[in-house]
Amino acid sequence: MPFAAERKEGESFQSLLRRFNRKVQQSGILSTARKKRFYEKPKTKREALEEALRNKEKQQLKVKKLRCGF
Repeated sequence: MPFAAERKEGESFQSLLRRFNRKVQQSGILSTARKKRFYEKPKTKREALEEALRNKEKQQLKVKKLRCGF
């Protein structure tokens, strides 16, 4: 296990658990495991990527309009 967290002197169990969870979240291991949990056809992966790119462009356009005062 790459996140062997050792308890610091005087550290509570809740604090240790919070620190461990933070490290796991920041590493991205859980999100990767959730994505790979079920097989997804390459076509649907491509569609999801295209949709994400469209949403990103839409968001950037929205921010640009806000900056210009529209």
